[in-house]
Amino acid sequence: MDDAMVEVLRRKEPWERIAIGFGMWRSARRMLTSILSARHPEWSEEQVRREVVRRMSHGTI
Repeated sequence: MDDAMVEVLRRKEPWERIAIGFGMWRSARRMLTSILSARHPEWSEEQVRREVVRRMSHGTI
């Protein structure tokens, strides 16, 4: 992250930064779901969901 982006984020309200982070998390989850579904068409929705959870939790779940 460059200095300009850091300054933009510093000026945001705390709730705005949380909203941005949550939006990024949702986007990553959707992308990962799409990628895994395309790479593993034989997997059920539940298998895809479990793998998404495992990857996004870094294997802690």
